[in-house]
Amino acid sequence: MPTVSVIIPSYNRAHLLGKAIQSILNQTYQDFEIIVVDDGSKDNTEEVVRGFNDKRIRYIWHEVNKGGSAARNTGIRAARGEYIAFQDSDDEWLSQKLEKQMKVFEKVSPKVGVVYTGYWRLKGDKKTYIPSSKVSQKEGDIHKILLEVNFVTTQAVVVKTECFERAGMFEEELRRLEDWEMWIRISKFYRFKCIDEPLVVSYYTSGSISADESALIRARKLILEKHFEDTKKDRGLLAKHYRDIGLLLCSNGEMGQGRKYFITALKVYPLNIRPLLLAFISLFGQGAYNKAIESYRKIRGWW
Repeated sequence: MPTVSVIIPSYNRAHLLGKAIQSILNQTYQDFEIIVVDDGSKDNTEEVVRGFNDKRIRYIWHEVNKGGSAARNTGIRAARGEYIAFQDSDDEWLSQKLEKQMKVFEKVSPKVGVVYTGYWRLKGDKKTYIPSSKVSQKEGDIHKILLEVNFVTTQAVVVKTECFERAGMFEEELRRLEDWEMWIRISKFYRFKCIDEPLVVSYYTSGSISADESALIRARKLILEKHFEDTKKDRGLLAKHYRDIGLLLCSNGEMGQGRKYFITALKVYPLNIRPLLLAFISLFGQGAYNKAIESYRKIRGWW
């Protein structure tokens, strides 16, 4: 039985999938299986997978596209390993990623359920390292900070399989930020350990679900709803969530809805007047709003 099950959900990414699989096969740690979940692709994804002559690679096909969360859940249910890792079909692992993570698991407390690494996010010519140095706490009991912001990407984790048995599977209703919502739940029961170096390269592609702004807005609303009881304990944090949703709505052209979230944020936490300023700016239309926001970001570094 493999120690680690590596799950790759893929949808019409045959031209990128081979590179992702090869980055796993190139690992210095070799005790794994690879489960490729083809989420209803119409391209030659199966042909790419079958082209690898390695018995550790398993192929599962969804007849219809169900989304990344459902594909990962299919992989989790099929996994035989004590640990589960995830890779995306358009990303790469550095060769020592798994080895370094498994060595950490050998040394840490049983309370640790997740070991994650840093990663490079590439979007055009822009290269960003995550987690940022601004993240105040990257390991241990990080439930509170995860309620505020996510800095753990799915491709960078190795998770004990038991975490999913206790905290549940990925929320299939979410088409974006499903990883963030998952880590919030797992962090209620388990500690996290961080290898603060870039061992994953994550590529932004315009055709991916990460480019869908409407899905992002729906996800932010649902995450706040699901974790409202924990979030409301900190009124400043709750107001920040309302403000962030308002920002997304306005950026998406929904000025009236965005303004309502700004006003709610102000009511929740009147000590912060930023939502009032945002609500006022939104009255002048999206063009003026976008210019004002960009100027404030550059001059004041507010956001």
